[in-house]
Amino acid sequence: SPKLWYVRVNVIEAQDLVPIDKSRFPEVFVKAMLGNQALRTRISQSKTINPMWNEDLMFVVAEPFEEPLVLSVEDRVGGNKDETLGKCVIPLHMVQRRLDHRPVNSRWLNLEKHVIVDGEKKEIKFASRIHLRICLEGGYHVLDESTHYSSDLRPTAKQLWRPSIGILELGILSAHGLMPMKTKDGRGTTDAYCVAKYGQKWIRTRTIVDNFMPRWNEQYTWEVFDTSTVITVGVFDNGHVHGGAGGARDARIGKVRIRLSTLEADRVYTHSYPLLVLHPSGVKKTGEIQLALRFTCSSLINMLHMYSHPLLPKMHYIHPLSVIQLDVLRHQAMQIVSTRLSRAEPPLRKEVVEYMLDVDSHMWSMRRSKANFFRIMGVLSGLIAVGKWFDQICNWRNPLTTILIHILFIILVLYPELILPTIFLYLFLIGIWNYRWRPRHPPHMDTRLSHADAAHPDELDEEFDTFPTSRPSDIVRMRYDRLRSIAGRVQTVIGDLATQGERFQSLLSWRDPRATTLFVTFCLIAALVLYVTPFQVVALLAGIYILRHPRFRHKLPSTPLNFFRRLPARSDSML
Repeated sequence: SPKLWYVRVNVIEAQDLVPIDKSRFPEVFVKAMLGNQALRTRISQSKTINPMWNEDLMFVVAEPFEEPLVLSVEDRVGGNKDETLGKCVIPLHMVQRRLDHRPVNSRWLNLEKHVIVDGEKKEIKFASRIHLRICLEGGYHVLDESTHYSSDLRPTAKQLWRPSIGILELGILSAHGLMPMKTKDGRGTTDAYCVAKYGQKWIRTRTIVDNFMPRWNEQYTWEVFDTSTVITVGVFDNGHVHGGAGGARDARIGKVRIRLSTLEADRVYTHSYPLLVLHPSGVKKTGEIQLALRFTCSSLINMLHMYSHPLLPKMHYIHPLSVIQLDVLRHQAMQIVSTRLSRAEPPLRKEVVEYMLDVDSHMWSMRRSKANFFRIMGVLSGLIAVGKWFDQICNWRNPLTTILIHILFIILVLYPELILPTIFLYLFLIGIWNYRWRPRHPPHMDTRLSHADAAHPDELDEEFDTFPTSRPSDIVRMRYDRLRSIAGRVQTVIGDLATQGERFQSLLSWRDPRATTLFVTFCLIAALVLYVTPFQVVALLAGIYILRHPRFRHKLPSTPLNFFRRLPARSDSML
């Protein structure tokens, strides 16, 4: 994989610009181009011939630095018309490399302008100069894959790398039960090969021609610097073995992701993993791949110490990039990696690299949205279960359990120093109990978790749609209406959350003078009572009141809840 750098261009100011039309105030901005990446600053607020911006532009570039950075100062003279006031070209191999957050020296560069004389002859005319800070950022990790399953977290500069903590060995053994991916001489055939990516190293196996049970038996190794990383193995059908047409693509057969932190050290895992591919018609199992995997730890202390380090290099936290910036830069990095690997020998086609890097993982998908919602519900299911159990305790469904909880509560109130030890001992015992059922194998792609097994055909068709859409207008209208209805429900929930928060704010805002008077009076009385009453007595009385028998309960909402629901919110002022 090419070595990627972030390029930071801090555009500070320009001086002595010479606008073509001197009768108007110039509306000046700076446009920067690096290869096929183009960014521009905002139009300067100081509409003079000495404009100021102090704005950062970020690019991605790969070694060797073949293309220069081109900066041009332009004047917006009309709706869609810009006049170039000057230009400069900066070779990147002359740019300072920064490894930490120390400031970079700024410099002035001359802007040059080409003037056409007598229709043909061109001469370079000094226009003005521009004030910049430019550096190659070596302290960041250039993200070229999704952060959820990144295979590398090291900074660009090799001087900042920590020592390796082990070796990862991967054996790509065989596949079986592969589906026919194309037709040749009237029969189905598959020419399968594998691609694996971990860190900066990509590997590609040889292609086994016309075989539904290929055997590769190839072994590869990687240095491991962090266990919180993922190795990706993909299987593809070679569409160019028999001199396929220029538009032939290497079809996806499936892929497997394995997180290294789920592997035990020095143990060989030899398993078959299902190969699953999502099509507009639904999810299909296209076969199975057998892999042998071993992570060998060279330093247990370094590996355990790694869990205390931040996930990304420190520059991501000292000078963080915005989410939008990271998304744009990740897309640019993917394009650079894809272009470089397509020129390798043997080449990795663009569709292969994009599938391995999950280029379209950020695109809207109803299926993914449902899956993520149910993942959240799965996370909250433990809290929901505890809430239901506590409700049963409060309602004396099992009197013996409720009495035991009363006794435990009284002991913890009388001896509060036992609270934290009890909690941590309980967590320790749960962890020891769950050790018996610990996972024995690395996880694989899960169709139920992904909601791929029950996805509606129209939702899958929407997921595979291009961006911008290429579907007929009536289908787009139907999907837009569906999205509006879902967004309406989300909007209602967000509005309800905002209402509850505004009610808390209105407790002391005097928006409802009677409610605030009652609350302030209650606070004063509570402060006096709690000052003269020992805290243990208050906690004991509150706990016994909450756990009281159903005979002393009624079904109407409590007084504090009634008071809270009557508080005003700003929803009354919404149009």
